[in-house]
Amino acid sequence: MPKQFSDLGISAPLVQALTEMKIVVPTEIQQKTIPLLLANETDLVGLAKTGTGKTAAFGLPILQLIDTDLPILQAVVLVPTRELGHQIFRNLEDFAKFLPQVSIATTCGGIPIKPQIERLALPTHIVVATPGRLIDLIQRKAINLKETKFLVLDEADEMVTILKESLDEIVAELPKEHKTILFSATMPGTIKQLVQNYLHKNVVEVRANMETVGNQGIDHEYIVVDPIEKLDVLMHFLNSKEGERGIIFCKTKAAVNKLAKNLAINRFSSGALHGSLSQGIRDRIMEQFREGHINILVATDLAARGIDVKEISYVVNYHLPDVYEAYVHRSGRTARAGAKGLSLTVLQPEEVKEIADFEKELGIKFTEFKKPSSLSIEENNALLWAKQIFKTKPNHEVDAELKTKIKTVFHHLTKDELIEKLLANYLLQNKNEPTEKPVKRQKMK
Repeated sequence: MPKQFSDLGISAPLVQALTEMKIVVPTEIQQKTIPLLLANETDLVGLAKTGTGKTAAFGLPILQLIDTDLPILQAVVLVPTRELGHQIFRNLEDFAKFLPQVSIATTCGGIPIKPQIERLALPTHIVVATPGRLIDLIQRKAINLKETKFLVLDEADEMVTILKESLDEIVAELPKEHKTILFSATMPGTIKQLVQNYLHKNVVEVRANMETVGNQGIDHEYIVVDPIEKLDVLMHFLNSKEGERGIIFCKTKAAVNKLAKNLAINRFSSGALHGSLSQGIRDRIMEQFREGHINILVATDLAARGIDVKEISYVVNYHLPDVYEAYVHRSGRTARAGAKGLSLTVLQPEEVKEIADFEKELGIKFTEFKKPSSLSIEENNALLWAKQIFKTKPNHEVDAELKTKIKTVFHHLTKDELIEKLLANYLLQNKNEPTEKPVKRQKMK
């Protein structure tokens, strides 16, 4: 019989909340870390891929170790983005459903700081924060870390640069005897340096296998296209996934905006997400995606962190990522909670050789996704054109006399005849016309 959370030492109120959330069997990273963290004797480094249940791995033991008799801040969780911060905050709140005396707050950048300062004036046990906002609060003396027992660095590989700049200032505010818990999907040299500089020399390192709950159901596939056909092939794929939800990753904000505009023109239910958008817009797009009002999210890597939507059936890498860990984070958005998912990478011919490097580094196997025929793409584009016409709202400002003249031109045609002529005109107009100019790609670092 598989281990249960109670076997790991998790208390009854937390187990009750997990049961209501239909979380019954601990994942590998949870089985390995929870007993160690409950013992509270050592710093810990956890290496596990996206979707393996890392939030529960550190969140459950921390919630259990909170002394609710003390109205002081006892744990700080640092995250790279506000979206991820809100996801972790929601998860901790859900875990603590039957621990109402535990007080949790989130303080992330991109929104006014004043309400957060007012919130922190109330008794708070756990804070989820982005590094920049935490530094700001420290400088304003709006947060007191002097008795904080736990510092969690979640998705540390995604915030290495800012951690190198800000950890000294944060750690200086913590008591000497605090515990540091670091989670990362990968272990590059920069993370090893952080571990050496900030964690105890007897730190325990825990690894979960690549084939985790979050990764078992992912099919890794690639499709080879010429730059001129890239958009058409993508739209053919998206049409085959109509009604399903997915995320398309681009390398730059400009590429996100360009692709999102093309998808909107072709009437795909989509939205764009990148760091230059205001927080209000990002929140609105995310809410529309979570609620199912839009099916496709076009995003940069960082902006998409914290997207924990279970029904994402596919991820498209419209541009090959520069680093291996970015691919892990991208593909981990799909196949969550035991579901199946597809991670499709769109390659130009000269990039195909890079797939072998990704396979070797990440321990996964890619298969080639069959490219649609030219005829199939043409037919798909014609369908998209028809949908554009169908979804176009009538222009009521057009002169009535002009409308009458145009109706006179068509009045003797049947509906079928009109469709035949419209389609013939479309095919004539679009014969051999490229939809997207070739794009020069930067060499992968």
